[in-house]
Formats: sequence, C-alpha cells, structure tokens
Amino acid sequence: MKVLILGGGGREHAIAWRLAQSPSVTALYATPGNPGIARVARCIAAPGNPEGWLRAAESVEADLTVVGPEAPLVAGVVDAFRAAGRAIVGPTCQAARLEGSKIFSKEFMVRAGIPTGGFVRAETEAEALKALDRFGCPVVLKADGLAAGKGVVIANTRAEAEAAIRGLLSGDLVGKAGARLVVEEFLTGEEVSFIVLSDGRHVLPLAPTQDHKAVHDGDTGPNTGGMGAYCDSRMLTAAERADILDRIIAPTIEHMSAEGSAFTGFLYAGLMMTARGPQVLEYNVRLGDPETQALMHCVDSDFAQALLAAAHGDLTGAKLEWRADPSVCVVMASAGYPATPRIGDAISGLDEAEALGATVFHAGTRAGTNVIETSGGRVLGVTASGAGLAGAIENAYRAVEKIHFDGMHYRRDIGHKGLKRWG
Repeated sequence: MKVLILGGGGREHAIAWRLAQSPSVTALYATPGNPGIARVARCIAAPGNPEGWLRAAESVEADLTVVGPEAPLVAGVVDAFRAAGRAIVGPTCQAARLEGSKIFSKEFMVRAGIPTGGFVRAETEAEALKALDRFGCPVVLKADGLAAGKGVVIANTRAEAEAAIRGLLSGDLVGKAGARLVVEEFLTGEEVSFIVLSDGRHVLPLAPTQDHKAVHDGDTGPNTGGMGAYCDSRMLTAAERADILDRIIAPTIEHMSAEGSAFTGFLYAGLMMTARGPQVLEYNVRLGDPETQALMHCVDSDFAQALLAAAHGDLTGAKLEWRADPSVCVVMASAGYPATPRIGDAISGLDEAEALGATVFHAGTRAGTNVIETSGGRVLGVTASGAGLAGAIENAYRAVEKIHFDGMHYRRDIGHKGLKRWG
C-alpha cells in the first residue's frame, strides 16, 4: 500500500522508519517531513489545512494516511478525509476534543466515571485563586487549549501558582490556549503512558512507556514537550494492564460512542499510578512524542496492517508483536529550550551515532548548506534498544556522546526510575 504521514517531527520520523520496514508498504510519503524522514520517505509540500492535506493524499494516491500531531486532528482532517472516502488513522474533530480542550476532557471523565484527580475549571483570575484554596500546593495548572506540551504548570508554592495563573490567563505563557484553565489536584505516584489503537469499538494495546517531561534531571525545571522516554514491558503487571483496560480505556471508548463521537485512532491515557489505583492525568488523541520513538523500536510486526485495520473500522484479529528488549529515547534539545530555542546550529556526529546501532530520529532539524542544522527546540531523539533496561540506557547514551551542536542539552537520567525498580 501507499502511505502518507502528516507531520514533520520526531514522532513522525519514528512512524516513517517503522513503516518503511513493513512488507505491505510499497511507497511512503510525508508532509512536510524533515531531513531524517526524507531518508525513508518522499517529502511533499502541502497547505497546512484539511483540504490541503486531502489534496496531498489524492496527489500520491495514498491508500492510507497516518496523522502524527494533534493540531490537524483538532482541525478536522479526519472528517475531511472520510467525507472524501479516503482511509485515515485518527479521531474526528469532535472526538479530538479529548485533547483539544482540557476542560472538555476532565468533564468527560466525570461523566464516564473515569478515575482522575479533583479539578476546577476557571475562566477568571478570581475563580482560579479560589480553587487554590481548595487544593493547596503543590497544584497543577493546565491551559485549556493546545499548547505544544507546554500548557501544564506544577506550582509548588502559592506564589508560583498565582504567577502561573496570571501568565496563563494573560496569554504570556501559551497565548490563547490559556484563556481558560483547569486547576487540578496534584497526584503522587509514578507516571505511565498507556496507548491503544482503536477502531471505535475494539482496541489494540501498545506496550507501556514512560515520558520525562521536566527539562532537567530528577524531574526538575519547567515542563517541556518531553525530554525522553523508555519502553519496558515490566512497567505494568498483567493485572494492572487489565485494570487500566477495564476501568479507563473501555469506558472511554464506550462513552465517547454513546455521546455521538466514536473514538478511532490512537488514544493516549497519561496515567499516575497512585496508591488508590491508576488515575488519568490527561488524554492525548495521537501517539506520544517521544514515546513513539521508543515504541517503534520495540514493534516486531507489520505496523501498517494494524493501522489499515483501524482505519477500515475493524481491528478484530489484528495484533502487534513486541521485542522483549527494552528501548530508550534521549531527546537532545537546543539552546534556550523550552523557553525560546535557538536555531541554525550545525549538527555533527549523526552517522557516528547510528554506527553504534542507535537510531537518530530527527525532530527539529533542517537541511543547511552541506550540513544538518537545528530548527526547533527538541532537535533529535536518540533511540536504542538493549539486553535489559540498563543495556538500552547505555547504548542510547553512547550514541548521544557522538553528537554535537552548540548549546545542546539533554537529561542524563532517562529510564533511571525503572533501574531503581528492577535493577
């Protein structure tokens, strides 16, 4: 089949890399793509709207389109494709509200009986400050709209919370996305990203992963789009997986359908494994980034066939095989990230890193004159597998050490929580 991928980041490079190895894929395209994606797919230009993406799919006669980022989904790309009779993986505009609006998402969880932390919606500073009295500190503040992974602030003191509220509501922090807020109970435990592929009725679970949101080691500093992730089957027991599917995933799929917005595509439940069981921190309506980079390294079957089955509305009998070895993705970020990233710095050592067996997924890169340059905040996702989590971590960081660009920074503790649990 011919497959088109929408997006140009690290997640989309990982999807393209995996699909390029699928026996059923005969041609692979991406829009807009990036220099890394261009190594395994043909990158084509398209207007950044549903009609433009549809014309791109028609121009290459794509049998299947896979949407990477959330923005096209919220904009209604799936609706446009389905109206034209083209196969696409993702939720409709209405279903994408699970990520597009944090307020809708939390209120949906209440209606569906999904376990989640207490919250208050706030549209004014006075309402948000009153909510602080209820929850105390630390407290979680979330912009209602899409904010590229930067719309969540964990405030440890009242002063930090008040400053964040003013910054979000004023637009200084994330623009219009912060015009409305969710003020939320701070939950303690260990985070897990649990993702399933849905056809609207059935789901196909993916392996569990863990993201690392804070910019610095030890989960310190401001939140980012994700500084690294690891995939290890030991993250959840069989009983925990069954509990998550029964109490979170199944009710989500059932209630979305009952409310007239059947959910298709990738449903991402960001969980906190608390003393009272798994609690949903947030939904995403697509594959995570950088979780996808780690996940694609562990897939050991024809990923395209599962995607096609979901797009055609029938996952019955579909399956994914997974390698036993864990994988680790280390994000290498540019100077200034996550505030104002510097761009245009030359990158060296990419081939040397991959010669060690790692895969370097491009995220914020562009082609310069005879060199690859930085073009965004999260630049690369250096990903490796290994015999055991310790081996995967060692392999990933050995490859990281081969790469250089001015001002680069990265966390040095990706996967270490797993090491403490299992050695």
